[in-house]
Amino acid sequence: MDDDEWRKPVSRVSIRWADAGDLPAIQSLMALAIERLQAPFLSPEQIAASHAIMGLDTQLIDDGTYIVAERDGIILGCGGWSWRATLYGGDHSADLRDTTRLDPSIDAARIRAMYTHPDVARQGVGRAVLRGCEMAAAGAGFRAAELMATASGQPLYAACGYRAFETADTDVAGVTVPLVRMRKELGAIMALADEPHAGM
Repeated sequence: MDDDEWRKPVSRVSIRWADAGDLPAIQSLMALAIERLQAPFLSPEQIAASHAIMGLDTQLIDDGTYIVAERDGIILGCGGWSWRATLYGGDHSADLRDTTRLDPSIDAARIRAMYTHPDVARQGVGRAVLRGCEMAAAGAGFRAAELMATASGQPLYAACGYRAFETADTDVAGVTVPLVRMRKELGAIMALADEPHAGM
C-alpha cells in the first residue's frame, strides 16, 4: 500500500466486530504497533520482551467482543472488551489467562488488546475503538472498565478518563516491562448504551 493511503481522513473509519478471517491482518498490525509505537518509551530489549506478554487472545473473537476499525476494507486499529477475568495477554501467554465470568454488578469489564497502526496513531482510531468497547460493556451491564496499559497506551487512556491505580511492571526473562493498571467508571456511558454488545 502506498504510504499516503494510510493518511486519508480518519473520519472515514468504521468499526465492526472482528471474525476469524481478520486474524492475519490483526496479528500483523499488532506486531508493527508493538515495534514502532513503543520505541519512544522502551528500550529494544523491553520491546522484544513485550512480544512475550502482548498480543491477541482469540477468545475475544470467539466471544464476539473484539472490534476492528477499518477504512476501505483495511484494518487500521483493533481492540476489545471482555466479560472474562483475564486482564491482558495473548494466546501464547497462558499463565495470564483466567476465563472466569465476571459479575457486571461488582466487577469491572476488561478492555483488551488495543492496537493502532503507527501511521494513523493519535488521529482518533484508538478512541473510536475504545468508545465502541465501552459502549458494549456498558450495554452488557458493566459499571466500570479496567485495563492494563503499556507506556505507549497510557496517554490515550488517561485522555479518555482512565485513572491509574496500580503499577504492575512485569519481568520477562530478566527484562522489566512497565505496565499500569487503570480504571474508568462507565456511568455516563451506561446512560447512552441502549443495546447489548452483540448488536453493534
